[in-house]
Amino acid sequence: MENTRRSFLKKMTAAGVGAAGLAMAGNASATTVTGSSEPQKKKTAGKDDGKLRFGFIGTGSRCHEHINNVLAIPGNKIVAICDIQQGPIDRTLKHIAKFNVDAPKVYKGGEREFEKMLNNEEFDCVIIASPWEWHVPMSVAAMKAGVPYVGVEVSAANTIEECWDLVNVSEATGSHLNIMENVCYRRDCMAALNMVREGLFGELLHGGCGYEHDLREVKFNDGKNYNYVPGSGDLRMGPTAFAEAQWRTQHSVTRNGDIYPTHGIGPVANCMDINRGNRFLSLSAMATQSRGLHKFIVDNGGENHPLAKVRFNLGDIVTSMIKCANGQTIIVTHDTNSPRPYSLGFRVQGTEGLWMNDGDHVYVQGKSKPHRWDDSDEWFKKYDHKLWAQLDAQAKEAGHGGMDFIMMYDLIDAIKNKKPAPMDCYDAAAWSAISGLSEMSIARGGALVDFPDFTRGQWIHRKPAFGM
Repeated sequence: MENTRRSFLKKMTAAGVGAAGLAMAGNASATTVTGSSEPQKKKTAGKDDGKLRFGFIGTGSRCHEHINNVLAIPGNKIVAICDIQQGPIDRTLKHIAKFNVDAPKVYKGGEREFEKMLNNEEFDCVIIASPWEWHVPMSVAAMKAGVPYVGVEVSAANTIEECWDLVNVSEATGSHLNIMENVCYRRDCMAALNMVREGLFGELLHGGCGYEHDLREVKFNDGKNYNYVPGSGDLRMGPTAFAEAQWRTQHSVTRNGDIYPTHGIGPVANCMDINRGNRFLSLSAMATQSRGLHKFIVDNGGENHPLAKVRFNLGDIVTSMIKCANGQTIIVTHDTNSPRPYSLGFRVQGTEGLWMNDGDHVYVQGKSKPHRWDDSDEWFKKYDHKLWAQLDAQAKEAGHGGMDFIMMYDLIDAIKNKKPAPMDCYDAAAWSAISGLSEMSIARGGALVDFPDFTRGQWIHRKPAFGM
């Protein structure tokens, strides 16, 4: 059945029939990305001046962080940028000017302007940092336009159908899709991965992870500041808000599931060799009642505030349990509507020990004192990943503690050496599929749902590649 589907979709992709995607913020109608009937243009790395040519779709704050790292690494240039809003474009051009480099071409205005950019320009890599509902349509369009490497921000997809779209189009076009999951490059996560590969924790049994981050002041703002300023008297979401509050909060209105799983699952999936000798088999999810966002509105705007009438569907805490082909279990938690400190809740546990990042604890049987935690610092210094050891000085000034720089460096290394994407379309699909599957399971009262095999059986033979 899968072979039939694959053959059909390849024929459809070649004929220029695109994947269905959601319209940009403020437009709820479905759209279809259509490919060009013309042959794909040959894209060669470093044409003309030898520099790698980058394009950016979506010019918000996340784009600026990527620009910092692209321009900090020698041999790169920014050819073009695209957005539908003038404000982010102006801020991005001003940001790029600080580097004393040529200004990129600007594509702006309509929702499909990114297609013009992709068809008109030659790129070695396009980075997509747009609202979530546009990740797949833009990724598909970039791959069909012949862009060799496409970096898509997280989560890469919102539905199972979209996950398949990423895989099918990447396979059909030969374009390398890379999910820009920066947490996989966190220094402690990469050191823990080294410890797993060295066998210090024995055979892995269980993983824990999630995204536990109080985002209430991100989901609402005053239309001027990125975060809501308590006491400002102006509380907004939707078109009149600023930045992510224009679109991100709406997902909490219409969806109930783990809508942002990849920060947590990415590093654990690497430790468990998902898609490379192991895979996710099934998932069951449950959600608490929805209280946090309504309470935040009432506490800051009063019971008569217009937003107090909004019904939020997203449970405050969503818990998903995953079963893996090699026997392991993983618990993934989503918690963004509650007052709490930030945590990704990592736990990697095997027959000989474990790492838990809340408190930064390590225990290794035979090496740690019985029933006593070790501080992780000494362990992680000993098992520091080679990328961090090599790039520590350069990464120090980069975003998110340096992991953004390490991620971009690894992607650029793949582009220059024509290697597969560090975190490929199968990773993007499997990690992102937790969203759609958790929504499905919750709607069915926590029922167990099967995990698609996006590799179509190739996981059995594929070898671990990330961070090797």
